[in-house]
Amino acid sequence: MFLTEIRPNGEQMLLPCEIGVKTVLPAIKAAIARNFVEKHGMKEQQVAQILGLTQSAISRYTTKNRGNLITIENIPEVQALIDQMINIFLHEKAQQKEILEIFCQTCKIIREKGLMCKTCRKKTPQPSVETCAFCRSM
Repeated sequence: MFLTEIRPNGEQMLLPCEIGVKTVLPAIKAAIARNFVEKHGMKEQQVAQILGLTQSAISRYTTKNRGNLITIENIPEVQALIDQMINIFLHEKAQQKEILEIFCQTCKIIREKGLMCKTCRKKTPQPSVETCAFCRSM
């Protein structure tokens, strides 16, 4: 099954979740990585180990070479969820289910606030009303 819609005029439209994978997911990972390094004084290698990424990926996140297509750190609800995930990683035995639930909740807030709309419009020049309403109505 293809996740990409082909419109009658032949134009390809990416679905909101595809845009999210390219914008929201890296933005959340970058915010978590920067928080670990800047607020908790952790080394990139330590953060890489915790998040299951390479040190190089963490470096790109912390220097804003990756994960900077949308800005999420100034959104209080998002920052609270990022802090919650970090606390789980630091102080509790990381439960994958709990982290995934918070991650999905974070993504939902980002979509509801329209933070990926600009990127979505660039990738899908003439989005349908249904697609535009999808993110904000979840």
